[in-house]
Amino acid sequence: MKRQKIIVEDLLIENYAAEGKSLGRQNGKVIFVENTVPGDVADVQLYKNKKDWAEGFPLNIKKYSEDRVVPFCQHFGVCGGCQWQMLPYEKQLEYKQRQVYDVLKRIGKIQLPELLPIAGADETRFYRNKIEYSFSAKKFIAEEEYRQLRKNNEDITAAAQQNVAGFYAKGVFDKVVEIKKCWLQTEPTNTLRNAIADFARQNNFAFYDFREHKGFLRNMMVRIATTGEIMVNIVLAQRDEQKMKLLFDFMLQQFPQITTLLYMLNEKRNDSIYDLTPQVIKGKGFITQQLENFQYKISPKSFFQTNTKQAEKLYSITRNFAELTGTEIVYDLYCGTGSIGIFVSEKAKKIIGVDVIDEAIADARENAALNNIANSSFYTGDVTDICDDHFFEKHGAPDVVIVDPPRAGLHGKLLDKLLQIQAPIMVYVSCNPATQARDISILSEKYSVEKMQPVDMFPHTHHIENVAQLKLIKLNQ
Repeated sequence: MKRQKIIVEDLLIENYAAEGKSLGRQNGKVIFVENTVPGDVADVQLYKNKKDWAEGFPLNIKKYSEDRVVPFCQHFGVCGGCQWQMLPYEKQLEYKQRQVYDVLKRIGKIQLPELLPIAGADETRFYRNKIEYSFSAKKFIAEEEYRQLRKNNEDITAAAQQNVAGFYAKGVFDKVVEIKKCWLQTEPTNTLRNAIADFARQNNFAFYDFREHKGFLRNMMVRIATTGEIMVNIVLAQRDEQKMKLLFDFMLQQFPQITTLLYMLNEKRNDSIYDLTPQVIKGKGFITQQLENFQYKISPKSFFQTNTKQAEKLYSITRNFAELTGTEIVYDLYCGTGSIGIFVSEKAKKIIGVDVIDEAIADARENAALNNIANSSFYTGDVTDICDDHFFEKHGAPDVVIVDPPRAGLHGKLLDKLLQIQAPIMVYVSCNPATQARDISILSEKYSVEKMQPVDMFPHTHHIENVAQLKLIKLNQ
């Protein structure tokens, strides 16, 4: 039996909830709604309906919030990125600030200090230093174009058989939204993507079919550094020397500003490049990024914060929260390529970095050498395995521990280890306030939260980072 659709009419969206959703209420039930903002009035179709809460999407918005502004990108609402362009930036910051505090209070259930004002971005457009595009043999047909095709009785399947370059459509793995202009990265990224797509079409290069797993041209990554260096990494799905020469010659001739050009051959079904070997066509194979006076070597597979200017703010807050005087031993856990440890190194006695990824630790050591930082050591392995009594005896007990985990937060074993280590100060950098709240609740057995400050790394999205300073409780007594 087909389940009947439940539609809530004329729902007033009252407040922002979290993770890009807002909420309204009907007869005491909270309804979480995507793609709306507080002040909207909408008819909402529910796709989850529980006793006390429900989730849904707007069928139509009958009245728009006075807070709404006109999105500046022609692809807004289709490509799945920049979900908050319809909100003034000041409102975005307000909701992000509130989200961090509410999540930490609700999940952490601990005493919290007053939240320091969110560190907003000075530049809210063209702020990314890294962006990845896909070349696809199937175009995503947006709703407006779909309706027009239906009206004209045209074949929608045939209309989707186009070679396009852009981003995956939200929730779709095999179709790409054709992007004319993206506002996330400065030029030459848009000109470069469009030119390569046009050249490939003119020369009958097969774009990749993500369902059939065949084609020639697959992905492209562009990195642009504050130093002016530009890296382009082309990912191909098959080796064809003639086509490769034509493509690379075209790129070198038309875009001489590219300082490093590489390619990778990916014949796998997934898009991961971390098990692939880059081949250098032009340049030194990497670019150099700069934060304050520190330089970082960035290779095609390096992890680095994608918003350089906001990364400086994030790391500055982390350094301030560490309260370094020059005598401290700092443990940088989940150190990645050593970016935070290197950034705080001038005010520390010693930096000890640990990360489970071999390539990241190799980059961290190179970055330390690049900046002539002698007071740092980096080690590969699981923190819970490496940080034993012998390790602390060799390197010294930590005065400050900095953790910057992935979205999943800290592993249970590491939380136990941190409670055992009892460093006087801990600085927790998080890209997911929910898991940060969970972890801080566990750490509250021995730590109190003294300072917190959100940082907006990704304007026009609902993503938010938060930095928390924790101090060993016995120091406050």
